[in-house]
Amino acid sequence: MTLLRVALEWFLNPDHLPFLVAEDLGWFSENDLKISLVEPKEHFDAFEAFAANELEIAITEPIHLLQDLAKGQNLQGFARFLHTNGGVMVLERSGIERPRDMAGKRIQYPGAPGPGGPAIIDTMVIADGGESGEYVPVNNGFLHTDALERDLADAATLVFYNFEVVEARHKGLSPKLFALKDYGVPDFCQLILVTTPEIMASKEIELARFVSVLRRGIDFVKQNPEDAAAIYWKRTEGDPNDELGRAIFNATVPCFTHDLGMSQDYYKVLADWLISTKQAKEIPRLADCWSNQFVY
Repeated sequence: MTLLRVALEWFLNPDHLPFLVAEDLGWFSENDLKISLVEPKEHFDAFEAFAANELEIAITEPIHLLQDLAKGQNLQGFARFLHTNGGVMVLERSGIERPRDMAGKRIQYPGAPGPGGPAIIDTMVIADGGESGEYVPVNNGFLHTDALERDLADAATLVFYNFEVVEARHKGLSPKLFALKDYGVPDFCQLILVTTPEIMASKEIELARFVSVLRRGIDFVKQNPEDAAAIYWKRTEGDPNDELGRAIFNATVPCFTHDLGMSQDYYKVLADWLISTKQAKEIPRLADCWSNQFVY
């Protein structure tokens, strides 16, 4: 039995459903695998955990993979499993009707005052016919809806439709989402699996089995959502009658993708955007940042 330690990108939530299903139904065990889902107290540097031999796999987003490469880290992605609609959320009461109205506004994003939030907003403003400008950074952690509700910010990025937009609607806040893909920003609202090239080489058979089980888990979630929900609520000890929790769960199920592969062209576009917006000077190892060897 091979142990694979998998670092979550956030707290345990419906995004991780295929893993919970496969674990509960014994599919990892059938493939001589044991997984340990590592829930971080906060977003952390997965590369340091790899270097300390604390992980075999990490869940992240495509943009973070390239940002890690830009820092000189050596990671490689090998499977995508979730793709949601994401972008910038505003509330109706803000008076912001379209992206170019966000020019010069207060922006909520976890990395504030770093360059990521303004780069996203400015790209969208310009794509909508507006002019580049200065922005007021707001850091309310990952509590995007809270920042808008408390009038700490005018716009929040980066939000996922299946979480923050659903949450804001539940609170009666009348949210509006400007999707990245509609306004010039590469669509990186996806969850992927990454590891190191060394682990890829030394655990090739185990990772192939892991991806096969993941695919089976996604199929089960799509085809048996009620059974998957029962497994989820049991594992997380959550309340299946919680209205917001059920709404987020139901919005997440359609986001799991059957196409686990990604293209090098996609990563080239994302890298070009990071460099053009001065979020990175270069992306070393870009040509080797992704492998489809386990998915096709």
